[in-house]
Amino acid sequence: KLCEGILNILEKDTKTSCRVACLEALRILSRDKKVLVPVTTKRNMQILMRLAKLDAVEDPLETVAEFPVIVEALKCLCNIIFNSAVAQKLSLELNLAAMLCSLLEKCKEQQVAGDIKCFDLRLLFLLSLLHTDIRSQLRQELQGVQVLTQALESSLSVRWTEEYKAAEDRDRPPLSLQETDCAIEALKALFNVTLDSWNVHSENESHQFRYMAAILRHCLLTTGPTEDKTEELH
Repeated sequence: KLCEGILNILEKDTKTSCRVACLEALRILSRDKKVLVPVTTKRNMQILMRLAKLDAVEDPLETVAEFPVIVEALKCLCNIIFNSAVAQKLSLELNLAAMLCSLLEKCKEQQVAGDIKCFDLRLLFLLSLLHTDIRSQLRQELQGVQVLTQALESSLSVRWTEEYKAAEDRDRPPLSLQETDCAIEALKALFNVTLDSWNVHSENESHQFRYMAAILRHCLLTTGPTEDKTEELH
């Protein structure tokens, strides 16, 4: 009942601070699988997707004040999808992976959207881990390898000297914590999407995997903000 009450409030046009508080409470509650059973419905998923800007609207991410709402909604969806098989099935029906890829594109245009990008990538990782049909959809329909490789490239701030050779700058500073986390989530999602890619069939796929290999090499030469984070990144 508490979760339903929170979602009913979130469906209304309330203040940003109220939405963030409600989403934070829902995020904590959504760690409990028993609580999720009555709450995991198509309507409730759509409420959270709308708050996370996972909809068909093509508007750019312009209102920075809304970013905390988007991040908290993405965190809630991460918990719900991880803990609920019903939510995983609904994700395919609601075309969630396509919406996440679209949101990633919007993040490119907004330099301060790092947290949104990070939890978008985490959700793509979870979907590609837990639902084989979504993994296939990402690979075949949504150009997931390209989308995720570009997200990894931007997180690592790769500069190119040749088509498949990244610039080596020994004196560059370590990645920030946020850049490192985004790169790690992109790598995890890429692993899932490319898991069955042992046989490359087209020239475009060949290019994509050579491009990815160059970025992975660059990644191994990159350091994070701490020794532990560098180890996790590698």
